[in-house]
Amino acid sequence: MLNQKDLSALSKGDIVDHYLLIKKLEVRLTRQNKQYLNMELGDKSETLNANVFDNFEDIYNSFKNGEVVKVNGIIDDYQGTKQIRINFLNAVNPSDNISISDFLPKSTKDLTEMKKEFVKRIDTLSDYYLKTLMKTVFDEERLDKFLTAPAGKSWHHGYIHGLIEHTLEIIKICDLMCNIHPEINRDLLITGAMMHDLGKTEELKYDGAFEYTDKGKLIGHIIISAMIINEEARKITGFPEELKNCLLHIILSHQGKLEYASPVVPKTLEAITLYQADELSAKVNAYKNALSTQMKADSKWTNFLNLASTDLFRHGINPELEEQINKTLFD
Repeated sequence: MLNQKDLSALSKGDIVDHYLLIKKLEVRLTRQNKQYLNMELGDKSETLNANVFDNFEDIYNSFKNGEVVKVNGIIDDYQGTKQIRINFLNAVNPSDNISISDFLPKSTKDLTEMKKEFVKRIDTLSDYYLKTLMKTVFDEERLDKFLTAPAGKSWHHGYIHGLIEHTLEIIKICDLMCNIHPEINRDLLITGAMMHDLGKTEELKYDGAFEYTDKGKLIGHIIISAMIINEEARKITGFPEELKNCLLHIILSHQGKLEYASPVVPKTLEAITLYQADELSAKVNAYKNALSTQMKADSKWTNFLNLASTDLFRHGINPELEEQINKTLFD
């Protein structure tokens, strides 16, 4: 069992004497065209940058992405961003009894409750064909992968069980929109919400440092999801063609824009609802994470976030706590 202080709890000047997971290991060039080693090292709480400018060849040749190493160094910062100044790295011995799973970030939500909510939501579908499709797609093996997978490498819900958490958030947002706009086909929208990121179980590797699979790089989760749905729907006798096409459209358009890798833009009420629900869940989670991990030293501002095209402000005006914290996403 790993017993060490979380990286997120360390500040500038603190000693690093930690087992950490290598999440990136690559040779880059400085502006002066000199090679240096760029690394990302992390535990379950945080990932920090670490650069080695001299005599880095042994490190580069001895270790690889996804390995755990023993790191000795100190917490430093560069332009207000925490990083590790490495003194030396050591390989992990089998006797150290280290498990990679100890270094993977995990959802703070209760997995048993999330699984229960997801399965219950399938049972509430009234459309025979959609309900049958859902039960066929989410067999035991595929459901286990879905419950484990992150929703992304790092930007939003980038942690174990992140995909199911993200999906349940979207379902709740979609249900709210159906209550406001009864013209939306609830069963169609909720089915699309539950399967829109199904392909991420095959797009990502998550048994170590999160990486894209070959299939993920070549095809992508949107098309993988659509392929699974199309294949399974064909096995259901009498599955209406228009219903299948509308469901596939929701999946294919859920990133909203062609430049965001959606092959089509949303063209139905259900498709535009899912796109916006997906955006809301993803961005709130990503911004919340950035406000916890990307703060500049002695500042209320984060570092500039490339994916958000802005920095963020942490105001410190705390919300009033509810008398009873909701246990599930559907309370």
